[in-house]
Amino acid sequence: MQHRAGLHRTPALLRVRKNGGLYLLMVPAIVIFFCFTYLPMYGVIIAFKDFKPAQGIWGSAWAGLKYFERYFNSYMFGNTIINTLVISLYTILVTFPLPILLALMCNQMYARRFKKFFQVSTYLPHFISTVVMCGMIIMFLSPSSGIIPRLCGFLGMNIGDLMGNAGAFSSIYVWTEVWQHVGWDSIMYIAALSAVDPQLYEAAEVDGASKWQKIAAIDIPMLVPTMITLFILRCGSLLGVGFEKVYLLQNDLNIASSEIISTYLYKMGLKSNQYSYSAAIGLFNNLVNFLILILVNGISKKISDTSLF
Repeated sequence: MQHRAGLHRTPALLRVRKNGGLYLLMVPAIVIFFCFTYLPMYGVIIAFKDFKPAQGIWGSAWAGLKYFERYFNSYMFGNTIINTLVISLYTILVTFPLPILLALMCNQMYARRFKKFFQVSTYLPHFISTVVMCGMIIMFLSPSSGIIPRLCGFLGMNIGDLMGNAGAFSSIYVWTEVWQHVGWDSIMYIAALSAVDPQLYEAAEVDGASKWQKIAAIDIPMLVPTMITLFILRCGSLLGVGFEKVYLLQNDLNIASSEIISTYLYKMGLKSNQYSYSAAIGLFNNLVNFLILILVNGISKKISDTSLF
């Protein structure tokens, strides 16, 4: 038995010795990842404590599920959940299929110069910082000097103050996301299409297939694994709507639709110094996202045999 165990261990030891330099290169990344990702996780326990900075995490008294119950019973619970889901689902509904369509369109372009120009022009907005982007949105939609209200006024339409309209907030958020990120998000799909064997297109042409038939029979099946993987990742952050952009576009007039979990968490934690309460909200948010990820991944694995794990 000892001889057999030694035989099993020997190949592993040989691999470690053979690739010792590569394992050594991994050590700094592992240490950094452990120190900045796993070690800080112990701070999550303040969600179950009456945390007081002077007493420290371990010195503060235990509070059980007090702060979770407080959030569930607060009038902000339903409001923040609904607003987060509306913006998140709206974003997925619009921004998930558009990069696929853009990639399919780029794949059908044969003029190389125009194709490169088109791709670069759609990628560029991605590199604009969120702060600058929000400043541009507020400036463009200003009812007094904004270019969009003036253009609409010239066409005989009065759109009013869109940034002060709570009902328009989700649309402003989503369609500016489209402009900024759809081109960049299409890169994954364009890369997947570049792996298609050209002989498949040639065979389809010999059989008399049209462009639409080639897209349906060759391109889309090639994109399905990438589509499923990215969709699972999107669902895993369903309640994780970006804080920065929403907070920068938020004002007193649209707050009924723009107050989401992350902005409410920020206000409770850093502005009101309610650390335990904000930790409980954040932990609840992350747990829901994790459960959704597991659920969608499991469904995808059964239906399509494509999953993250």
